[in-house]
Amino acid sequence: MATSFSFSISMQARVSATTTRFCLQKPASIFHNGKTNLSFSQRHPIPARLAISCAVKQETVEKVSEIVKKQLSLAEDQKVTARTKFTELGADSLDTVEIVMGLEEEFGITMAEERAKEIATVQHAAELIEELIQQKTA
Repeated sequence: MATSFSFSISMQARVSATTTRFCLQKPASIFHNGKTNLSFSQRHPIPARLAISCAVKQETVEKVSEIVKKQLSLAEDQKVTARTKFTELGADSLDTVEIVMGLEEEFGITMAEERAKEIATVQHAAELIEELIQQKTA
């Protein structure tokens, strides 16, 4: 038995510092009259303080957190969560480059420079890593 649902998304953000991502928590197939080129639209504006992100493996977040701690020489008891911003930990642009290099080595991936520059949080790094791993194995 097929389940039907409605899901609308539109991201037209003009503020470069704002990044919003959406994903479905469960696998789903979406069909629209047999066409694959869907367009999505959002009916209600999302408040700026609302944070929505894709679920990533906890293992990936933990590995990223450990690499960040190592690269920034943080104390073992320093709390680094998925929402932790690198700048909150005192990282500058050189530190971020070193973090990205550590992530590439640990996960066996290569990040495009443009994408690597966008990484600001542990969560964002974990999402990008899982995306690159998925592309690599596809």
